[in-house]
Amino acid sequence: MNQSASNSALHPADDGTRTLLRSGFWILLSGLLAGLAAWTIFGGVGVYGPHTNSGWIAMILCLMNCPFGLMLFLLGAAKWMRNRRSLR
Repeated sequence: MNQSASNSALHPADDGTRTLLRSGFWILLSGLLAGLAAWTIFGGVGVYGPHTNSGWIAMILCLMNCPFGLMLFLLGAAKWMRNRRSLR
């Protein structure tokens, strides 16, 4: 039997749930902060997009990190709820 398979059977919460939650949270937070920076620090966002090059970079980061971070965080939350239910 594989060592990692037997180890995960003994510790079901050690299946990457914490890593998914932590990384999803930080990626989502960085995306939200980039969006906030595009709206406030980097000149704002008009009808045709941000006004500065830094604003465009921040907007791109926001549009990449928010969906990906949310997906990771929701996957981690679903795994956490599954692990919590299976311990009962």
